[in-house]
Amino acid sequence: MDNGTRVTEFQLLGFHSSPRWQMLLFMMFLVIYILTIAGNIIIIFVVRLESQLHSPMYSFLKNLSFLEIWYTSTIVPKMLASFLMKKKNTISFAGCIAQLYCFVFLGATECFLLAVMAYDRYLAVCDPLHYTVIMSTASCTRLAVVSWVTGIFTGLLPSLLISRLDFCGPNQINHFFCDISPLLKLSCSDTSITEVFIFILSILILISCFLLTLVSYIFIILSILQIPSASGRRKTFSTCGSHLAVVAIYYGTMISMYVHPTCNLSSELNKVISLFYTVVTPVLNPVIYSLRNKDFKEALRKIIRRHCSLQ
Repeated sequence: MDNGTRVTEFQLLGFHSSPRWQMLLFMMFLVIYILTIAGNIIIIFVVRLESQLHSPMYSFLKNLSFLEIWYTSTIVPKMLASFLMKKKNTISFAGCIAQLYCFVFLGATECFLLAVMAYDRYLAVCDPLHYTVIMSTASCTRLAVVSWVTGIFTGLLPSLLISRLDFCGPNQINHFFCDISPLLKLSCSDTSITEVFIFILSILILISCFLLTLVSYIFIILSILQIPSASGRRKTFSTCGSHLAVVAIYYGTMISMYVHPTCNLSSELNKVISLFYTVVTPVLNPVIYSLRNKDFKEALRKIIRRHCSLQ
């Protein structure tokens, strides 16, 4: 194929709606984005400043918050720009592959961090006597580093495979970011081998992390059932239920998108499902993992009181 016919940039179609709905969607997603960034920044600073939160659980939470800031910033600003642009919302081929890499790398890292956090809670609830030995500072650091490094390498395979495909037109991506499925649909190459590799990778990452998280929470729930106090059981169930809700939304939508051998979802359904793991869970995580946590709220109040006393 002549190099002159190859696509050098893509047009992100985003969400099709009337101008009035475009502005409404822009305002809604802008508010969600601001809340996501602000909530996660607050978590990072509170955990860093308050010594009582210097524990493995909050260390992992700090990593998750840092990840969520970059994860949502990889996708949402470009999506917000599409609502305001009267011209085509374009992205270069290299920019598209870079966005795809960041999305896969950060998404995979989040899967590993959620699994590690579930394992941490399992040890704290089910094996409290050995918790401090098993989840030492060194172990906590190693688990976080392994999660990030594994995520970095996970993002390489899909990005390299898709970057080597031929794109000879059309160049319109019926999505709000450069996702795997719409890119495969646009390629004029044989994508069967690429689809198989991505399918296998998705199974290895998503299913294994989901099962580890699910098994950890099953053991936690079994331990909670042995708590004699009804109020204690109710309080712990409330916390675990919130965590499981976020995990179910994240993994459920991710698995429905990527753990199938062929890209057979409609474009509109694809976009709606993608909103859950790119926009909804990043804004829910600060609420579920910190703002509903008594220790975190107390630490936040202490910092605010100290700040007010200095004024």
